[in-house]
This record gives sequence, C-alpha cells and structure tokens, in this order.
Amino acid sequence: MIAFDLQCANGHTFEGWFESKTAFEDQKEQGLVTCPLCDDNHVCIVSSPFAVVKGEGSRDRICQSSSGFAVGAASEKMVAFMEANFDDVGVNFAKEALKIHYGVSEPRNIRGVSSPEEERVLEKEGVALFKVPLPAKKRLEDA
Repeated sequence: MIAFDLQCANGHTFEGWFESKTAFEDQKEQGLVTCPLCDDNHVCIVSSPFAVVKGEGSRDRICQSSSGFAVGAASEKMVAFMEANFDDVGVNFAKEALKIHYGVSEPRNIRGVSSPEEERVLEKEGVALFKVPLPAKKRLEDA
C-alpha cells in the first residue's frame, strides 16, 4: 500500500492509501476518491511536505515537516504508544491474529513480525493487517 497526500479543488488536503498510483487513477476515474470534508471528487496527488536530512546532527534534524514538527519525536511517541497498548507476540503474529479473527482468543491489540507468506494467508482469511515500520530501540536511543 502507498499513502498519497491528496488535495481537492477546494484546497482541503488529506491522505489516501492505494495499492499503486494506477489504482488511485482508476478509482479517481470511477469517482470513488472524494474529499472527506466537502465530498469533492476533483482530487489530485500533491507533494508530501516531509524531507529527510542525512548526515551527522541531532535527532530533531532526522526528518522534519514544513510545519516544523520533528518526525523523530513522533516516532518516539508512536513506539511508546505501541509498547504500552499492544501485546508483543513476536514471530507468532500471524497465528495470534488468526486466533483473534476466529474467536479462539480474546480480541486485543497485537504487534509482531510476519513473513510475506503469512501476510498473504492473513489477507486471504480476511484479517485486517496494518504494517508499521518501527525503528529499533537502539537506534532511537543513539540518535
């Protein structure tokens, strides 16, 4: 999945997730892509306001949006939230997700790792899956 920054003819910006740019264009032609604020279907992809700074420097320079919000700080908060609110099931992610999906285990937030094959099985079984690339703890602490 690819996240695109989108904008309607009225200037509202929002994010949309698509399988590819072609998928976005196909859905746009069918009138399926509309602004969540005003329902306008004259939508286009706009450039993302993020830039990555490479090289030596403070963690605050890792990635910063045009608004000045440090993505490094956002990553730290996201990691803390995931650790506090999701059970880490490690390599058993696919098994646990299927147990929850079929009612064998109580519903709960889980996180872990899965192989591409396991992800295909989850998709085939209708299990919703959202991949979030989390930075290694050591990298966050060293930055």
